[in-house]
Amino acid sequence: MRASVISAATVAALVGYAASVAILLAAAAALGATPAQAASWLLAISLGKAVGSALLSWQSRVPVVLAWSTPGAALIAAASGISFAEGVGAFVVAGALIAATGLIRPLGALVARIPDGIAAGMLAGVLLPFCLKGALAAETLPALVLPMVAVFLTVRLWNPAFAVLAALLTGIVLALLTGSDLSTLRLSTPILTPVAPEFRLSVILGLGLPLYLVTMASQNLPGFATLRAAGYEPPVSAALTTTGLISTITAFFGAHTVSMAAITAAICLGPDVHPDKDKRWIVGLAYAAVWVLLGLLSPTVIDLLAALPAPVVAALVALALLSPLMGALTAAFATPDQRFPATMTLATTASGVAAFGIGAAFWGLAIGLAVWGLQHLRPAR
Repeated sequence: MRASVISAATVAALVGYAASVAILLAAAAALGATPAQAASWLLAISLGKAVGSALLSWQSRVPVVLAWSTPGAALIAAASGISFAEGVGAFVVAGALIAATGLIRPLGALVARIPDGIAAGMLAGVLLPFCLKGALAAETLPALVLPMVAVFLTVRLWNPAFAVLAALLTGIVLALLTGSDLSTLRLSTPILTPVAPEFRLSVILGLGLPLYLVTMASQNLPGFATLRAAGYEPPVSAALTTTGLISTITAFFGAHTVSMAAITAAICLGPDVHPDKDKRWIVGLAYAAVWVLLGLLSPTVIDLLAALPAPVVAALVALALLSPLMGALTAAFATPDQRFPATMTLATTASGVAAFGIGAAFWGLAIGLAVWGLQHLRPAR
């Protein structure tokens, strides 16, 4: 275990955590989770990432690092009229579907048949409303938010991975200087709180199914591509089965899906981590240890974000989602014959419509597929 391995694992974990923990807590708030349930969610998903990263890295001898689904958390945060128990039911279904995709090849082939542009349009529609709130946050509290944006843009020129972390630190410092009270911060041990899931068909269709698709399209597939680009053959079936089973188990403690990491994974794959490519897998063990520590700090992190002004947190979420939004928009309009269906998908999803109690992501996907199908029924000229 070299010092470079430990430092790379620590940086990757901290970047992933700081860049999206506010989004995860927004998701917990949207489902009406109590602070104890939110802490359990954060602890369970951190432990799930730790176990999965260590297990997959050790078994495959490939540096596999896991993440939580940040776009999935944004999808959950956009939900309304769903109880925490119903949300947990959707998480269980999403985890089971991911595991089934690793075990049943025809299911993976069926998902692969969804046009990339439409899947990306759904993701862009989920992310866009959160990014738009960043401008409103700047209007509401410009003295704090605009310096955060300036730091984000500046740091991004040299190291995009650290940009959100730098913006968060800027927001904390400015909040302290302007009188925010952080005296309520405490160090306490989080407790895994079991939740009895409730299964409602409209929630499964409107949240569980889109959560599965978003996790697959925006996290797992790019994660596998990142490993291949670094010269490794990813353990696709084992990774999907393992992350799906872990997600199903941790869902009973309030957590949403665990998935492959992409951006943070790149931090752990270079020769500066370990000169021997065949020994670089041990970074997964160090990464797992860091995530156990981060999970144990979940009550303190929740208190910290709760003490910050709401516009600061909204701006942080918006900045963290800009990069995924850019990727989704690029993919949505990359293929000419999918551009109009993707636009329909994006517009419907971003609208927040919830007909028959089913969330907008499902309707966006359904309308996009319907429009795409109609285009292919048109007689050839």
